[in-house]
Amino acid sequence: MTPIFGQYLLAIDGTSLPDRQLIGGKAWSIARMRSLGLPVPPAFVITTRACTAFLDTGSLPATLGDELATGMAWLEAATGGTFGGGPRPLLVSVRSGAAVSMPGMMDTVLNLGINDATQTALGELAGDAAFAHDTHRRFLDLYARIVLKGELAELDPQATATRWRADITQATGQSVPEDPHAQLLAAVQAVFESWNSRRARKYRQHHGIPHTLGTAVTVQAMVFGNLDAASGTGVLFSRNPLTGAPAPYGEYLARAQGEDVVSGRHTPQPLSALAQDLPRVHAELLAAAAILERENNDVQDIEFTIQHSQLYLLQTRAAKRAPAAALRFAIDMVAEGQIDIATALARVTAEQVRAVLSPCLAEGAVAPARLLAQGEPASQGVGIGVVVENTDEAERRALAGEAVVLARAITSPDDVHGMLVCRAIITEQGGATAHAALVSRDLGKPCVVGCGTASVTSLVGQLVTVDGGSGKIYAGALAVTVPDENADPSLVTLTQWAAAAAPLQVLAVAPPGPVLDLNTVVGGADSTQLAGLLAGHAVVRGGAIASPGGVRAALAAGVKIICASPRLPVLLAACEAARELQPQIANDE
Repeated sequence: MTPIFGQYLLAIDGTSLPDRQLIGGKAWSIARMRSLGLPVPPAFVITTRACTAFLDTGSLPATLGDELATGMAWLEAATGGTFGGGPRPLLVSVRSGAAVSMPGMMDTVLNLGINDATQTALGELAGDAAFAHDTHRRFLDLYARIVLKGELAELDPQATATRWRADITQATGQSVPEDPHAQLLAAVQAVFESWNSRRARKYRQHHGIPHTLGTAVTVQAMVFGNLDAASGTGVLFSRNPLTGAPAPYGEYLARAQGEDVVSGRHTPQPLSALAQDLPRVHAELLAAAAILERENNDVQDIEFTIQHSQLYLLQTRAAKRAPAAALRFAIDMVAEGQIDIATALARVTAEQVRAVLSPCLAEGAVAPARLLAQGEPASQGVGIGVVVENTDEAERRALAGEAVVLARAITSPDDVHGMLVCRAIITEQGGATAHAALVSRDLGKPCVVGCGTASVTSLVGQLVTVDGGSGKIYAGALAVTVPDENADPSLVTLTQWAAAAAPLQVLAVAPPGPVLDLNTVVGGADSTQLAGLLAGHAVVRGGAIASPGGVRAALAAGVKIICASPRLPVLLAACEAARELQPQIANDE
């Protein structure tokens, strides 16, 4: 039975799978992996109840400090380490984890628990004082930025911890506590506060995620990818999230911690580098990925760390996927018997299909074009717009109706408001598993990363065409063409499935007989006004009828046929609306 440490804390030991709404997706995935016998560092979770209490009152629950002390004692027993002491110092990560995946939108503090005394003990334990020194710097940098909310220059790697602390105090007006328990309590509060950060609220608003859910906080024993040459960190997808190809895909960075990869500050190597350096670990990682995909019946995004040739899995979740990959995943997994057709239809959205059917470069358009920059393809599609570097400016200009391309040296979660409205995203650093790539795939935005220093920010003010499939950026607006949904076998298959499942028909050409053309009706272009316009009409076309809101209004009004092209996005919207209505019908009955 799972140990419980009070009203707000419980262990994640794999003996049970607590409610995902209570412990968040990250902790749930840890519990799942531990239940499967996979190598996962011990952890406990502060539940979403504590976050809800904090959001309601503005203060941490009164009992949380004592419960944290109990949880840390359990973690010490599970690891054989000592929190805040030697000879085996226990350091922890403090990570957010909502029930709904919000990658990069909330905060994380790594290496918490280190101070001058534990740095010395950690160096002696590892036989490497430089490693302990680097770990201390990493902690102080994150703590200053996330907990103290300071804006400071990068800490000098050659300076002493005393110098770092002085620089932080000067920059923030606050000091970093030596007491690890004080560090922990403050970090938990900072994670709760990040739930209502601007970036998190923008992300939830865009994806329709309720603001009331709150986040859990996972406290997990640290393993050190920055320990030595046989250590590292990376991200593995059980299938390619860009193309949908069934081969594992990922990136690896030797002698590094996870923040180095997801931040985009370092460009990692392909997974083949791990296969070459540590073939046994690589084989163990692929075997674990196969288990997790099979157990979860979905493509997995797995964060891992290797400490001195020992593999540890830190998190797994359903992979964010480019629109074209979403189609292939759904069809392939039905063919493999992993999911049924109803599940496949639920995993492909109308927006993803619209992205697949969005304009692509016309044949011959590239030949006369001038190549401005090239990097790693991170999310497919074509985006045309004026290059803007400042995210606030990108948001302002896009909302005024201008097509913009967001260019950054690296992106951070604070850039999400600009990423939501731009036509494409281009970066100078980072790889295909960095923050920019992950969020762009989630949003269905073309993205090219790792173009090189000063390669894309130097393009500010220029009109460019970004080809996310090839990783190339061209001068000017190149000619594009619109794909035909009837020419793509994957789209044809999905259309057949959706047509059989949808609660109404969608036809490209209107049948004989009366048809309501919303293009000729006042208010027909506004889905919120359709309820009163559709009554008594069986066949409708034009206006807002093909939008998600229009489809819901059509279902509510008893419309039998929607005339629209392309058909598949409308069919999928109808299937989604029908799924939304099912719980309501069940409650009414």
